[in-house]
Amino acid sequence: MTENLNNPHRWLEMFLKSILSFIGVAILAIGAMLCKEGNVGLDPFTALNIGVSGKIHLSLGTYQLLTNVFIIIFVILLDRKKIGIGTIINMVFAGFMIDWFSAFYNTVFHYHLTFLTGIANGILGLLLFTLGTSLYMTANLGVAPYDALAPIASNRLHIKYKYCRMIQDIGFMIAALIMGGPIGLATIIISFFAGPLITFWDNHVSDNLVNTLVEFSKNPSSRKIGHGFDIAGKSTYNLVKHSYNHTVEIQEKLSHYSDQQLQQKEKQIRRTLKDARIVLKNSIIQYGMVKKEERRRERAENHESYEKK
Repeated sequence: MTENLNNPHRWLEMFLKSILSFIGVAILAIGAMLCKEGNVGLDPFTALNIGVSGKIHLSLGTYQLLTNVFIIIFVILLDRKKIGIGTIINMVFAGFMIDWFSAFYNTVFHYHLTFLTGIANGILGLLLFTLGTSLYMTANLGVAPYDALAPIASNRLHIKYKYCRMIQDIGFMIAALIMGGPIGLATIIISFFAGPLITFWDNHVSDNLVNTLVEFSKNPSSRKIGHGFDIAGKSTYNLVKHSYNHTVEIQEKLSHYSDQQLQQKEKQIRRTLKDARIVLKNSIIQYGMVKKEERRRERAENHESYEKK
């Protein structure tokens, strides 16, 4: 811990991760806003807050902040290790951002909500909600007060986490229904099936981004900034490209592959193998760097122990 505080690059890493956490919460809020405007439901906690805030004539941001302050008192008393900068960013800004983005959305877009526009808003909202959640969680700067309840209950009551979380989400969902909060299909997906989407964003975006920020914080330079933007641009392009190709592939399976398509599939597999080799090579390099840093810290600790003697 002392080494972390004395490390001159530790503060830069914390600053960059805090920015990433803030961006993640902003993207999460945009996703929640789209689900709300599409009338497809929201996560149980936000849905309950919208229902209650509407009945007592408070803005969502104000009411959600007050609710989070109430919850965080118990979290601090029971397990303060779960509290961090990311916790404060989430509890303070998420509700207000949903309010701000909703106001902006309704100012810019004027249309009658239909089934198709609701579905479009719901799909885009879920994608952004899970992407923002992935970025916010991967920054690893503390969890939202609501998300800290289930693991604390699991540790205190000796019940599996998934059961505690299920009871928590269902309880808040029922409360949201009673209070007239926006409960819908997206609520069910976010509560029980968001894991695979978040994992997808972790593997394709968040983990690489956080690793890049950590490496940059150790040796910051303008060249690395340019290189980071280049990687981000290529990653985004490849993600969109592969997603589209996968969609086309599913469509083609309905009518079976032709000989030409099989040849194209073979070429695609070869490219995938080539990309996998590159990823493996980079992973080996990163592993070597991690082990090198680990050995350096062990030597520093041994040297510090020797000086104390």
